[in-house]
Amino acid sequence: MAYPLGAVERAMKVRDVILQALAGKLTWIQAAEILGRSARSIRRLRLKFERYGFDELYDRRRRTPSPKRAPVAEVQRLLALYRERYQGFNVRHFHHLARRKHQVPFCYAFVKKALQGAGLVARQRARGRHRRRREPRPCFGELLHLDGSRHQWLALLPEQWFTLIAVVDDATKQLLYAQLCPGGESVPAVMLARRAVLQRHGIPMALYTDRAHWAVHTPVAGGAPARGRLTQVGRALAHLGIEHILGYSPPARGRSERANRTLQGRLVNELRVAGITTIAGANRYLREHFIAEFNAEFGRAPTHPTSAFVRLGRVDLEQILCVEHERVVGRDNIVTADHVALQLEKQPGRRTCAGLRVLVRRHLDGHHSVWYGPRCFGRYDRGGHRLRAT
Repeated sequence: MAYPLGAVERAMKVRDVILQALAGKLTWIQAAEILGRSARSIRRLRLKFERYGFDELYDRRRRTPSPKRAPVAEVQRLLALYRERYQGFNVRHFHHLARRKHQVPFCYAFVKKALQGAGLVARQRARGRHRRRREPRPCFGELLHLDGSRHQWLALLPEQWFTLIAVVDDATKQLLYAQLCPGGESVPAVMLARRAVLQRHGIPMALYTDRAHWAVHTPVAGGAPARGRLTQVGRALAHLGIEHILGYSPPARGRSERANRTLQGRLVNELRVAGITTIAGANRYLREHFIAEFNAEFGRAPTHPTSAFVRLGRVDLEQILCVEHERVVGRDNIVTADHVALQLEKQPGRRTCAGLRVLVRRHLDGHHSVWYGPRCFGRYDRGGHRLRAT
């Protein structure tokens, strides 16, 4: 078996340095520094060269194959698996699936080097200096991140864009909620996400969001938000006693942005491999498979074992998580909300409701209710027809 080219070049360099030292052009200390060897090692090389010649300068280990080298068939199977089935997956995601589903024995570093060497994955530049990161909150439920990501989530329908509403816990990095919506970040979609988290876990201490239109009023674009003028979401948060923290830049929302980037890199490919082409199928896949696997891989234990969530108790979420507006009852006892006329019936103890200031609430299921203080004047469906009590 012939020596590789690198071993030949190394032996020739050692020979040249030894010859110069024997001729007196270099001292043996200088020769040791050039070759990166110790004085004892240089003496052994000199004796070998003088007794047996140039062949003794080769490193014999170069002719023995490494016992840890990967089998060629396994490497070919790895590359074919990525090329034929998992094209587009990032290396970390592919390595996780390959070990779990296809019994690939290689470590992450080897898989990454193999994919890059085959030209299947691009080599990325080293990142710049990292910012000093904020330490996560110690307790589960102490701070939640809520954000929407508009993306082409269904790879089999590349012309359609959807929005993923995601809620991530700051202490554990767990994905508490994820749902695809056909539109953008709407108030009902955000409130549905909050209701799911509240019903499953309880009331958190704080919620971190960006300055979207549903989160805060901004009178001047790029200016300071109007904290005194609450949005529907802000009103509900204040009613539940949840602190609302606003992020003013993408770096400030680093945790939610990184979660969105991870979801875009993983969920899109998994939905494509599963052959899903509908929002209903995607949301079912999220609930039954993806969220649990995501939390198993990226979740971690909180610093403090005590949960910061508070139990809901007897809180009526239907009357809090809704769109609420104040209206004045007309002379014909009709209240108009969302271009729907709501006819009030005669109330006990009142000749008429005309002129009263009432609250009209549009609930998450689309029906309306009219309230005067703690008293409900009626409930109506989407078309404004009164719903009779069962």
